[in-house]
Amino acid sequence: MTNSRLKVLILGKSGQLAQALIANKPTPIECVALGHLDINLAVTGEIESAITTNRADIIINTAAYTQVDLAESEPSLAFEINALAVENIAKAARNTNVHLIHLSTDYVFDGKQSTPYTIFDTPHPINIYGASKLTGEKALRQCMPVGSTTVRTSSVYSQYGNNFVKTMLRLMREKSEIKVISDQISSPTSAKELARFLWMLTEQESLSPLYHWCDSGKTSWYQFAVTIQQLALKYGKLEKAISIIPISSQEYGAAALRPPFSQLDIGQSQALLHSKPWQENLESLIKRL
Repeated sequence: MTNSRLKVLILGKSGQLAQALIANKPTPIECVALGHLDINLAVTGEIESAITTNRADIIINTAAYTQVDLAESEPSLAFEINALAVENIAKAARNTNVHLIHLSTDYVFDGKQSTPYTIFDTPHPINIYGASKLTGEKALRQCMPVGSTTVRTSSVYSQYGNNFVKTMLRLMREKSEIKVISDQISSPTSAKELARFLWMLTEQESLSPLYHWCDSGKTSWYQFAVTIQQLALKYGKLEKAISIIPISSQEYGAAALRPPFSQLDIGQSQALLHSKPWQENLESLIKRL
């Protein structure tokens, strides 16, 4: 796919990953980002038209329904965006002969393992969000067995949009104590580093059908929150420390079940780009905020 003037079409432009992709785009690459107001992903012809108009060589699909708890009461909307739209994008990409890179999630797994999930492990989602994303993955593979790539990631955070880091910082300014789940383990993912990995993929001559990418290391939401506070205090983003109390998933009582362990194995992806520890990427973000 090496091309001095590679043209990339990004779908889902208002999301944090799309914004990180635009902010970290390598100079030789041209990109156009479209959101739900610009394109109807329910209409394959409209997607084809966007590909042709923008003379795209590659599509990166970041458009997704990501409200994990809300998906339990809005399953049809979750499947419409995370599965049906993916199938439409895949058909349009196949019909116009462009490579499609699609983003998926660690929540396709049930969390019963104690070792990081590899690309060869069998998915088994335990919530509607994970099921909708897995259905999207399968639709993509069925529609485009060649010419498509899925990248699974986890717990994405950035300076853009809504995410755990920004929510924690807001709550730490507003409250005297917060309760955070301590029995769910995964790997946070810097959107900036994920964007760097995706741009690296666009430069490869050939791609595997599936990759895993996240920051290296693992942590609980509780330990992540504790580290966010420590770094925010260090860099003057918070005036004072508050009490952070660890609680169980059961005590928290969210609408959707989460996998208790969903660290992704990124060994294969590290050959393309070295993944930094989550603490290092978090510190880099908090400095920038």
